[in-house]
Amino acid sequence: MESAGVHRPRNLDWKRAAALLYGDWGTSKAYVIGLAFITAGYASLPIIVAVCLLTALVGYNYIVICKHFPDGGGVYSAARKQSAFLAILGALLLVANFTVTAAMSGWAAMSYFRVPKEWVGLATILVILLVAVINGFGAKHSGSMAVILALPMVFIVLAIIGLSLPHLTQAHLEPTHSSFRQNWVSFVGVILALSGVEAIANLTGVMRLDRDSSMENPKVSETAKKAILPVAIEVVLGTTLLGWAMLSLDKSNAQLLHDRWEDMMSVLAQQYATLNFGPSAGKTLGIIVGVVVGLLLLSAVNTAVAALIGLVYMMARDGEMPKSFTRLNLHGVPRIPLILATLGPILVVAFTSRLESLAGLYAIGVVGAITVNLGSCCWNKLLPLKWYERAIMGFSFLVLFAVEITLAKTKPDALFFAVCVLGTGFGLRAYAQKRAGLQTLTVAREVAAHVSPSLFPDFKFSFSPGQKILVAARGNTPVLKFALEEAQLRQGMLYVLYVKEIAVAFPGFREAPEPQKWQNDDTASAIMYSMLDQGKKVGVTVIPLYTVSDSPADTILDLTATLGIDILMLGTSHRTRLTNLLRGNVVVEVAKNLPENIQLIIHS
Repeated sequence: MESAGVHRPRNLDWKRAAALLYGDWGTSKAYVIGLAFITAGYASLPIIVAVCLLTALVGYNYIVICKHFPDGGGVYSAARKQSAFLAILGALLLVANFTVTAAMSGWAAMSYFRVPKEWVGLATILVILLVAVINGFGAKHSGSMAVILALPMVFIVLAIIGLSLPHLTQAHLEPTHSSFRQNWVSFVGVILALSGVEAIANLTGVMRLDRDSSMENPKVSETAKKAILPVAIEVVLGTTLLGWAMLSLDKSNAQLLHDRWEDMMSVLAQQYATLNFGPSAGKTLGIIVGVVVGLLLLSAVNTAVAALIGLVYMMARDGEMPKSFTRLNLHGVPRIPLILATLGPILVVAFTSRLESLAGLYAIGVVGAITVNLGSCCWNKLLPLKWYERAIMGFSFLVLFAVEITLAKTKPDALFFAVCVLGTGFGLRAYAQKRAGLQTLTVAREVAAHVSPSLFPDFKFSFSPGQKILVAARGNTPVLKFALEEAQLRQGMLYVLYVKEIAVAFPGFREAPEPQKWQNDDTASAIMYSMLDQGKKVGVTVIPLYTVSDSPADTILDLTATLGIDILMLGTSHRTRLTNLLRGNVVVEVAKNLPENIQLIIHS
């Protein structure tokens, strides 16, 4: 409801944003170095370095994008400034990316857990089903596990690098191919370290503001920079050094490295711990590394499934997907997007026999989405980019565009997969628009300007003085009657808030272009009409407030502070124990974070 002067809570600091980014970006090294080895063997170090340099370049570009899109700079938001078609194209490429991310992360996790190869596919499918069941209850804290496991992952990377430093050597390195074409194809086949930056760009809408900004003029450039820069440095240096450590092992280990490329970090931990402290230490550290990396990869599965649900739901809310995709289950989770987010990764795993095949499917989605984002921003003349920022962004776009074309040429399975996702997505979009009675019509800019939403000013209330009371209730409960009596007694103004809870955990979730109205919600309208009628009878000004949120507690807190509320009233929750466990208790969260100058009344 930003149009009404209400903003989403900006409570994501740079440390948590960095941890969420690392949960996706940091896991790439778990399979990038192994994939590089089976691609080019002991000649793979220049390829690994080139991939890391490209990762650093993309990281810089997304620092710039986050600076200019403080309310969400993912491909869907950024490309929409240029074209709705580009926005949907980028979003569908992200759908392909999230689908393969869930499948690939689950497969890699099973490899690190040392599941027998013949059972890896089935185990991955079971993991995806379990994650889907959890998300069906509205697991809105899907990123928490990534945050918890980020530090152990960093310690493991530092430990392996520390153990390998005395043994690093150039003796086993081999020269790369003399042909640029062969080197380029090898380079393209290893690009797996770019995912995650799209998520951090979407998160700008909930990042804490810079000190010199406000809700009316938001800036998150410093927060985004602090979140992206240390993770980018760790990913670039860590992947490079781990790659060198892999290639410093004697060539007698070549077959071992080839056979176990899918869990290369466990191999490195075991080998270098054995060299320094003996076989027992090597075996122990190898197991520890496998467990920690495997758990972080499972967390990446959960995050990808939740993000996929949110992305499909967001497009449906914008009218780009069938309206039926917005229907929710009892826990506020979109039913059809949940089914799609489950079946998609399962089908990918079912038709895949090895992790290397998933890598190709993965790259074409994430590289395509980033390419669309960078291209849209670079050629957006209204975006106040400095000349060198635009030049670097344009160069990055050209490189990634060449990578995308090469992937389409050299990996026909990946191209087929991308075409299937795009074809299905655009088909559903056409169906949704036809059902909604929409028709595409091309008009001149002068005509379009007369119907631009920016011409219509935001509606603002003019409030009379007196104490302000806000009451939040899920139905016609006794707390509403109590709040009306208090407002009459105090001669104050009563805000009646209804929060429609939607358990969609997509970074940077935003409202539909047109604000949601309580008159269109049967439950909310029953409450509001009743309270408006009762307010007139007793001479109390009643202001209805309606919002859609995946975090009711944060929304209530944000509204309370934004409107300058004096007294906040809540009814007690009667949820079951299981639902409380999965979704949290709103009353507890509000009571924990409410400022001391605002009175809280809990009515039972």
